[in-house]
Amino acid sequence: QYSSVTDNSIFASFGSNYWVIFAFLLCTMLVKVFASVATNSGGGCGGLFAPSLFVGGLCGFVFAYALNFFPFIEVYLPQKNFVLMGMAGVMAGVMHAPLTGTFLIAELTGGYNLLLPLMLVAICSYGTIRIFMPHSIYSLRLAQQGKLMTHSKDQAVLTVMSIDNVIETDFDKVYPDMTLGELVQVVGRAKRNLFPVVERETDKLLGVVSLDDIRNIMFRPELYDRYKVDRIMVSPPARIQSDMHMDHIMHLFDETKAWNLPVVTPEGQYLGYVSKSKIFNTYREVLNVLSPDE
Repeated sequence: QYSSVTDNSIFASFGSNYWVIFAFLLCTMLVKVFASVATNSGGGCGGLFAPSLFVGGLCGFVFAYALNFFPFIEVYLPQKNFVLMGMAGVMAGVMHAPLTGTFLIAELTGGYNLLLPLMLVAICSYGTIRIFMPHSIYSLRLAQQGKLMTHSKDQAVLTVMSIDNVIETDFDKVYPDMTLGELVQVVGRAKRNLFPVVERETDKLLGVVSLDDIRNIMFRPELYDRYKVDRIMVSPPARIQSDMHMDHIMHLFDETKAWNLPVVTPEGQYLGYVSKSKIFNTYREVLNVLSPDE
């Protein structure tokens, strides 16, 4: 009864006008989409199931209502059937659930006479949305944050792991104004062969000194006062930011072929190091927890 949709509104006197009804329903559909997105994105609990059915029903009706207006369309499109197909299509696209959209709407009609068209609409909707959005509205935020669990064991383990599990902080820091002699003293009591170079005031990472890089000069006392750390330090092959996901970190290791990479904050402040050996050990521990029988 689309002629009564404008009742009790400021458009009530135009209820018999085709273009007013068409524009009214089209605007209602668009505003409903905006309202649902704004509510859910803003942290509210507006739901997705009922709005999907509502928008889908309006979409299917407006489509059939518009085509039936033109005289060159010789076949009349049953608007009530297109309401149901619109509901199935939008639900299948929003939730990435073509079977749910098909059989739920079929159950609402009390029969399966429209099963084939419902299935075609749901499959087309699902196939189209997969091109633009590989994840459903329920899993999209988790996927963007890198926290979506998948059936891939490697991806699942990397999702469970975090940088806090693999970061190592027992590296001795040195400063750019230190002399080679002072650096040698730090090397003498250090347990690692990498030395991050940081600013004294801010702890901002400037570079790194490797034991291999100074091995040929560290036993020459006459050079202790001539060389300073800022002259012999080098830039690390890459820097890991503290908010990176483990999947991205593994890509950095693969690209740089490095065994150790420094960890910094988004502002560049030094936090520690991550090594491949630590990642492999932690990976094995998490894998044993997820698959205890293997």
